[in-house]
Amino acid sequence: MEHVATGVELVGVAVLVAGLVWSALRAVYCLRRREPGRRVYGELRESIGGTLLLGLEILVAADLIKTVAVAPTAENVAALGVIVLIRTFLSFSLQVEIEGVLPWRRGRREVPPQPEGSGEGSEALTPHARATAPIGLTRGGWARADPARWAAARTGRRDRSGRRRHTDERAADPAR
Repeated sequence: MEHVATGVELVGVAVLVAGLVWSALRAVYCLRRREPGRRVYGELRESIGGTLLLGLEILVAADLIKTVAVAPTAENVAALGVIVLIRTFLSFSLQVEIEGVLPWRRGRREVPPQPEGSGEGSEALTPHARATAPIGLTRGGWARADPARWAAARTGRRDRSGRRRHTDERAADPAR
């Protein structure tokens, strides 16, 4: 059983290494296509975060197998509990970092319908609307409604991960 746990640990490490290499190659490819650096950074961050989450889950499974394989003493179970607690906290932190919202607040991110007369150049957004509406910031720091994001919010289009599409090209492309 210990060999199985070691094998699962090796799979976890391989997933981490392969995911990090893949993320780096993908970022280089995007940079060579001259995509904006901010977008490349965001995608790289999400990709690495997802890789870390998957690797942590596999390593937790390996720890569980190891604990079952050896005689479960109180010391082994306590050590496993601490390891699982630390890795669970890391997974939770990474998930919040990737999604940008706490899990119990995901439903509150829904965008309210666009009020009348608040198209391009609208500067009168309440603090609540600033936190929840699909807006951008002007150079002066003023909130500005982004029509493409409003359109994506109204149509309910979502990308593969379930998040609303907010980029201009995705909102304008009906084939996606």
